[in-house]
Amino acid sequence: MARTVVFRAAHAFDGDGFVPGGLQVHVAAGRIVAVRAYDAPLPDGQLAVDRPGSTILPGLIDTHVHLVGGGEPDALTLDAGRSAAEREHVVRQSLLAQVRAGVTTVRDLGDNRFAVVDRAVGDDEPSVLGSGPPITSVGGHCAAFGGAVRDRAGLRAAVAQRYERGARIVKVIVSGGAMTAGSDLLRLQFDVADVRAVVDEAHRRGLPVTAHAHPVSAVQVCLAAGVDAIEHCTCLTDTGIATPDAVIDALAVRRVVVCPTFGRMPGLPPSPQAIEVMRRTGMTLEARFAQVGRLHAAGVPLVAGSDAGIHPAKPHGVLAYAVQELVRSGLPIHAAAAAATSGAAAACGLAGTVGRLRPGLVADLLIVDGDLQHDALALTRVREVVLRGRCVVSDAGRPTPS
Repeated sequence: MARTVVFRAAHAFDGDGFVPGGLQVHVAAGRIVAVRAYDAPLPDGQLAVDRPGSTILPGLIDTHVHLVGGGEPDALTLDAGRSAAEREHVVRQSLLAQVRAGVTTVRDLGDNRFAVVDRAVGDDEPSVLGSGPPITSVGGHCAAFGGAVRDRAGLRAAVAQRYERGARIVKVIVSGGAMTAGSDLLRLQFDVADVRAVVDEAHRRGLPVTAHAHPVSAVQVCLAAGVDAIEHCTCLTDTGIATPDAVIDALAVRRVVVCPTFGRMPGLPPSPQAIEVMRRTGMTLEARFAQVGRLHAAGVPLVAGSDAGIHPAKPHGVLAYAVQELVRSGLPIHAAAAAATSGAAAACGLAGTVGRLRPGLVADLLIVDGDLQHDALALTRVREVVLRGRCVVSDAGRPTPS
């Protein structure tokens, strides 16, 4: 019989809300077997990890990462020239940085020639859901990753290829992007019929579709084509952010999941590319936070995803700051935390597997120092990370011995 270990904290977030008085979570054979009140008696001889000044919650889920990017200033360009062995090293280090920050599942949306989809996940690495190379236009944003297509037949073939290689989601680049030289993030790369071809082919195979979209015109294309989710959803124009009420209403009614790709290391400036976008359009961070607050108030499903790996300001393991920025946008802390746990799990098709403290779910747990309900930055103070039932990080972020 598998040994049961109990993780206890006087504060708790169960994936949906905060639990007064805290919880104890019983773990055996990689699963949660019971969840009880913090002060419930323990059976004699039960092994317990007790953290009275901490918060216990489900492991975090970063829904938008680039594992092949190591956080260099030109990470995406640099990766295109790496050997397979070099790329594997970067992916491995990216995953370890994520788990040290309490992230137990990542959704990789920027693969290079299936390097992420094709590799096996290590016992000490977060679970990975991959898209394969983003589907893009010839010479378009992220084309160096091997996902460029020329026509609708190519779009359909690209979806089929990702399905056959084991991708769990399809990502299509509807507009340009700032991190690719020569790409204009205000311009469309595909029209409605193009994106609908991707959606139809993916849905026929049981795969969801998420779309990279910065300008409001790209978001409108995504809505007309029926995508399941939108990355960034910045709704940029030549004069800043302008999100029409009709767009917000459509996102809310159709339950299109939006990942604002928040999260940046404090004290570090945005990338030069992002600074140029702000200069060119007049966009401000304050306007961006206000826009995301409008989306939340309207009932648009929001998830936390950091776009980690693309720049020094966005290293792997920065998701806690994405949650903080959701709070700055007007989300209550319970909603922001859910965006990185239960809401993210639902968006990734993992609602019955991870993202909540519930018996029967995989034992992915995070214990952080402090009371998360009153301090969003508690997520940056990692004490324990339990990955598939095994404690892999303990004592202020140090990996546990094997």
